[in-house]
Amino acid sequence: MSVAKAGRSGFALLGVVQAVLIFTIMILTVPLPLVAREFGLGPSGVLLLSAAYGLSFSSLLLLGGRLTDRHGGRRILRSGLLLLGGASIACALAPDYPVLLASRFVQGAGAALTAPAAVALVRVLHPEPAAYRRAMATWGGLSVLGATVGSVVSGAVAAAVSWRWLFTVPVLAVLLGLARSAALPAAAPLGRRPALDLRGAVLATAGVCTGSYALVASAEHGWRAPEVLAPLAAALALLLAFAGAERRTADPLLPPGFLADRRRAAALAAVMATAAGTALTFVLLSLYLQQLRGWSAAGTSAAFLPYAAALLLAGRLAGPLVLRYGPVPVTAGGLAAAAGGLGLLAGLAPGSHYATALLPGLLLLPAGAAASFAGAAVLATGGVAPERTGLAAGVFNTAMELGPTAGLAVLMALAATRPSVVGGYAAAFAAAAAGLALTALAVAGLPRTTITASERTTRIKEFTP
Repeated sequence: MSVAKAGRSGFALLGVVQAVLIFTIMILTVPLPLVAREFGLGPSGVLLLSAAYGLSFSSLLLLGGRLTDRHGGRRILRSGLLLLGGASIACALAPDYPVLLASRFVQGAGAALTAPAAVALVRVLHPEPAAYRRAMATWGGLSVLGATVGSVVSGAVAAAVSWRWLFTVPVLAVLLGLARSAALPAAAPLGRRPALDLRGAVLATAGVCTGSYALVASAEHGWRAPEVLAPLAAALALLLAFAGAERRTADPLLPPGFLADRRRAAALAAVMATAAGTALTFVLLSLYLQQLRGWSAAGTSAAFLPYAAALLLAGRLAGPLVLRYGPVPVTAGGLAAAAGGLGLLAGLAPGSHYATALLPGLLLLPAGAAASFAGAAVLATGGVAPERTGLAAGVFNTAMELGPTAGLAVLMALAATRPSVVGGYAAAFAAAAAGLALTALAVAGLPRTTITASERTTRIKEFTP
């Protein structure tokens, strides 16, 4: 097998793994009411179950990135896949709620190891800067694709057979990844092996997990409840302790200056805003169609099929656009388009027709999201030393996980202030649109890298299979 063919095959494998990791987040979103009825769950149980995977995933990503930089991508990838696969089987066979909940937490831990390891292996497969930019431009759209497929497929499968069958998807991806991982490069960590920084890992994991839980709990208890204020205060204290510890550590888990780069900070803001906007769309429209309009879970999944088609098409075009015009204008343009799609959905009303009131937004939003993620992935991971690829991937994925958690908490709280349920949904869409528009302005103000005509031609040729 040629080097180029091996690189494409390896990237395809890692891309499938990344998409399935995000697919698994959304796996219970649509059929969650069915799970709640089966196990007799109240609001608190439903809340914790819906957040379990994302809590452990986002909390452990920095540690997963450090382990990747320390021990190499292939070794950590295998470890993460084994953890994910075992937990997925446990989810499918869960006899009761505690087992399902614990298994979802373990699934997220496996994903936190797998995601940064996969990006590190992409870097090894594409060591040249131009080739790596091309790969990451495509990589940026895989996450939103996984989330979309998860939402579309989950309702149909749950309605046809059982929600338990949905967990065969991560199991199959794990089997494929383990079977093909031997063909991936056995990349030893580059440069000096970084210290583990256990103190920083514990503080960061505890801080992110506690803060994320507080944000999720705010949907049930409200922002002034002790159940929210206490973990928020604890999270703030833990993260401040983490920041102080990192300044005193010779080999910090997250170097203080890593997030100071203006382009990287703006890219992470774009990822968070876009992820929040897309998650809000799935949550609110699922609630609107099923609870207020009486649609079935399968019908709700079918409503997102045009969204998925637009995302696939836009994702195919986003990579070449990033390489032709650079990540800054593509990211800014994608954010603006996604804001426009959310703005269209802000016109939601009790009797809105799907074709005229929902469909235009469900076509424009994914087109913008694909461009935003593609450009932001290049901005967030570009200019990073090879020995910090795991760190960059961990930070990027953390932003992608925290965006929906924080965004949904704030936007759902806003929706709850309106007397009308649908009016609250419309207000949340409008606020999300405004947030993406402001982020687009911030990204548009970044300095652009000058690309000569010859470099542009070379990049386009490199992107063409």
